[in-house]
Amino acid sequence: PDQASIFIIIMAYKVYPRVPSLSPYLTPEREKFTIWMKSLVFQTNGCTVYNSNGQIVFRVDNYEKKCSSEVYLMDLKGKVLFTIRKKKLQAFGGWVGYRCNNNNNNNNNINDDDQLESSDMINISTEEKPWFRVTRQYCKMLMGDLACHISVGCDDKYRIVRIAGKAVGFRIVNLDGKIVAEAKQKQSSSGVVLGDDVLSLEVAPCEDHSLIMALVMVYGLIRRKM
Repeated sequence: PDQASIFIIIMAYKVYPRVPSLSPYLTPEREKFTIWMKSLVFQTNGCTVYNSNGQIVFRVDNYEKKCSSEVYLMDLKGKVLFTIRKKKLQAFGGWVGYRCNNNNNNNNNINDDDQLESSDMINISTEEKPWFRVTRQYCKMLMGDLACHISVGCDDKYRIVRIAGKAVGFRIVNLDGKIVAEAKQKQSSSGVVLGDDVLSLEVAPCEDHSLIMALVMVYGLIRRKM
């Protein structure tokens, strides 16, 4: 390369010394998913998520225990993407999510301050701090359709909002009110409304599907649907 190219490369390295890797769950198009609030393991408690081609892309297997205080969002092959845990002694239904790092088996990086209900950290690889936190909003009279606050990292980033008049419908919106994801009770191609354990989820472009799905799982746990 010529000197100009070398200069550009050096400057780029100084400005962006560590280029973040893009998530394989980010796409530039709007994506649709079907969520079945059942595990494929003998149709026990959990969740199975299909993409628009009918392929399984995410799953949660709770087996015989419903509304577990710890669940794992996995891909089809069983690779854990997020560990989701309920916080102990949390007055407003708090949940934390850890994005899993499957290349690191050191579990000592979870802070004691998080006061998680379970101390069993075997075979769980996580980032140093929770990737996200979800706090349930109880006072519906004051907050209207607002169901949950969501912080990602240090930022208060999303809200989960109930859809008026819909028993199971909800939206995930950002602080500007823009819809990031919307879940509704699924209808068949002939217009027949399916059971309330089958949802249609539409996710906006350039959103991390794994994060959105983890938030959907938390909301399902809060509503005792899985």
